[in-house]
Amino acid sequence: METPLTKPKFSDYLSILYKWKKLLFINLLIITTLATVYSLLIPEQFKATSIVMVSTNNEQGMGGIGTLLSGDILSIGSQLMGGTNPSIDLVFGILSSRTALSTVVNKFNLMDYYGIDDNNMDKTLKAFIGDVIFEPTENGLIEVSVINEAPKLSAEIANYFVQLADSIHIELNIEQARNNRIFVEKRYAKNIADLKAAEDSFYIFQKKYGIVAVPEQLEVSVKAAAELEALFAQYEVTAEMYKIEYGEDSPMYKSANTQAEIMKRRIQELKDKSQLSYPSNVLYPFSKLPDVAINYYRAFRDVEIQTKILEFVLPMYEQALVEEQKSVPNLLIVDKAVPPQLKHSPKKAFIILLFFFLGLFVHLPVIFWLSGFNKLEKSTNTIEQMGKNISTSLINFYKMKM
Repeated sequence: METPLTKPKFSDYLSILYKWKKLLFINLLIITTLATVYSLLIPEQFKATSIVMVSTNNEQGMGGIGTLLSGDILSIGSQLMGGTNPSIDLVFGILSSRTALSTVVNKFNLMDYYGIDDNNMDKTLKAFIGDVIFEPTENGLIEVSVINEAPKLSAEIANYFVQLADSIHIELNIEQARNNRIFVEKRYAKNIADLKAAEDSFYIFQKKYGIVAVPEQLEVSVKAAAELEALFAQYEVTAEMYKIEYGEDSPMYKSANTQAEIMKRRIQELKDKSQLSYPSNVLYPFSKLPDVAINYYRAFRDVEIQTKILEFVLPMYEQALVEEQKSVPNLLIVDKAVPPQLKHSPKKAFIILLFFFLGLFVHLPVIFWLSGFNKLEKSTNTIEQMGKNISTSLINFYKMKM
């Protein structure tokens, strides 16, 4: 009759561990000892950190004229969208660039430090990138950290990174400002040429027609026509009165009638003819005034447009000239990196505990697995036979009592 299976209790597991305690203790002691030796053999490394901030007085550097007009809006929009300051992003890009990393590698001869014998820069950069950390702080600053076996060298590299990033930033600013200046300078030269052409055209028009100011001269022509109409009416009434009183043959009627006829012809000439029969620098025939006015306004408009463009372009040109000459530092050092006194790695206690618990977690299931095979009176397959053999060998090797 078969014995019914019973569910194993916690004490059963403790009993198994107690029986196999010698194997567990000896193996964990060996693993812990090896982990301790390994942690002692790992070279100590030190981490030096420099903290910098991006100058807010030179934010238009890379943006040039465009950032001068919209830098604040872009910065506010970036913050609202959860982004970072474009200037800070630029600094991170410079720090992580191959140019900056390669320059640091060559200056401090890091190929020898990383043991790169074939002068392979890619291999060196791959190893070096793991020892540099560029991080933004909660306060909007930038941390530049370098890990190295030599405390003094780690501080020197961190400080040089800041210096190098600032110099590259300035060079990029100057190059961008130069490109802006060249572009604005071309537009400024074109504006000057267009303004001169418009002024020359306006001068030729004024000289040709004797026009100084169309609105004022048009007003004078209208007033003159109104006065001529009034005089004509006055002469006409006077002549009619003389005709009634003295007759058509009287000298007084003839004189007044002649004046009225002359006045009538002047009015008709001013209204209908294209050119006056007498020279005038002020009065123009009404039939000619529309053409003169439209040509005047077109010439005057061209001068005004080019003048307004000059008012906008000239400050931009002056700003571009100033930006091209600027070499103001963009990175301000808050904390200069100093040689660290405490090691960054290895964490010896962490390494030892890690290997200890890894060994423990590996041994526990193995012990329960071997204990199960050891209880078998007869194996039914190859796996069970192999497990029973291993279990028996270990019990004999560690001289454990089951």
